[in-house]
Amino acid sequence: MAKEVPVLKAVPRDRIGSRYAKRLRTAGRLPAVVYGHGSQPMSVSLCEHETLLHLKKGEKVFTIDIEGQSAETCLVKDLQFGYLGDNVIHVDLTRVNLDEVVTARIHLEFAGSPEGAKKAGTIVVHMTSEIVIRCKVRDIPEHIRVDVSSMGDVLTVGQIKLPAGIEAVTPASTMLVQLQTMAEEVVAEAATAATATAPEVLTAKKDDDAAGKDAKAPAGDKKK
Repeated sequence: MAKEVPVLKAVPRDRIGSRYAKRLRTAGRLPAVVYGHGSQPMSVSLCEHETLLHLKKGEKVFTIDIEGQSAETCLVKDLQFGYLGDNVIHVDLTRVNLDEVVTARIHLEFAGSPEGAKKAGTIVVHMTSEIVIRCKVRDIPEHIRVDVSSMGDVLTVGQIKLPAGIEAVTPASTMLVQLQTMAEEVVAEAATAATATAPEVLTAKKDDDAAGKDAKAPAGDKKK
């Protein structure tokens, strides 16, 4: 986390609901709710442009300067996105103090190239780019850098080095990166395709047809 906590100016909202929230967003404001620490939840609006700039940088902690009230340190607890999933339409903020221990979802920034990836037909597959950590609010990083240069075939959460004071909540066995060979994938896909296109066995139907023909034979003989 940056040494200086970003300040966001907030304006109280006296009206809530999707219709009023849409009007705010049209005016360049981002609806938000501040709650926690035994105080009543407060609906506010933030400058959308400024807030999104900080969020894209990985900022998680802000000083929320609410108009007409004292400023409060808050942690981004949840982001709500539009139906296309590409734009933030609401922010949930929880009151915290800088020495409080909290959990937060952090983005992983991968660096380097695995030695095993140099083998022909080998590809690097990123299983996830985020983990959940636990630490003091003041120690929350914008992101965690992960060097994959010396990894084996698999890199798990338990194998990465975390900054001091930070503990992983995501299970240690969770895979982050995996090396896969294209040859294995081709064989697996071929086997799947062969199973999908295998002709249907109609033994039972053929037996039924044969039985039907046998049953009709005496009738034909009788006409003769």
